[in-house]
Amino acid sequence: MDYWRAPGANSNSYYAEGFIDELAVAGGKDPIELRKRLLSKTPRLVAVLDLAAEKAGWGKPLPRGHFQGVAVGTNSGAFSAQIAEISIEKAKVKVHRIVTAVDAGQIINPRGAVQQIESGIIYGLSAALRGAITIDKGRVQQTNFHQYEPLRMDEVPKIEVYLLPNTNSPGGLGEHSNPHAVPALTNAIFKATGTRIRQLPIRAAGLA
Repeated sequence: MDYWRAPGANSNSYYAEGFIDELAVAGGKDPIELRKRLLSKTPRLVAVLDLAAEKAGWGKPLPRGHFQGVAVGTNSGAFSAQIAEISIEKAKVKVHRIVTAVDAGQIINPRGAVQQIESGIIYGLSAALRGAITIDKGRVQQTNFHQYEPLRMDEVPKIEVYLLPNTNSPGGLGEHSNPHAVPALTNAIFKATGTRIRQLPIRAAGLA
């Protein structure tokens, strides 16, 4: 698979974070606790996991029919954890909430940092839920955003961004959050359905 924005993370986050979740299920472990054990020598990732879990209420009762999934990632000198909260009705995913904790070192422009993270999450969710490209006689059929649709405003979930304050060297946040939104979403779908999503974009047949 070629680079899908966010060079260095791109599709690898989807594969790796999905596999870690599978290991957690196979071993009867909590997905966050397993990640923390495996990342014990990377304290900045452990810290964002702890904060995201706290803010998302991981392990606490959710509204009926809601499920959570988690993913972590690092690229461009930044570290983050995302927790997606979803429901599924009539084979359609609704993303209610994304909670993300981010350590990008010393933040120079906090408002800009939050905007980068929010937009990256929307970009990632759009690709996971809508990003199909079809080919006919060697030609891509989609010509613009009327056929390759991003999420619409009424479909965008509540996004909560928590920046960890510190004095480490500034890291990059351009394209940082989009690849990690995808496995957080698909891991939540597994919680809801017991089915692993092996192909993107997500199809209704995989949500039964």
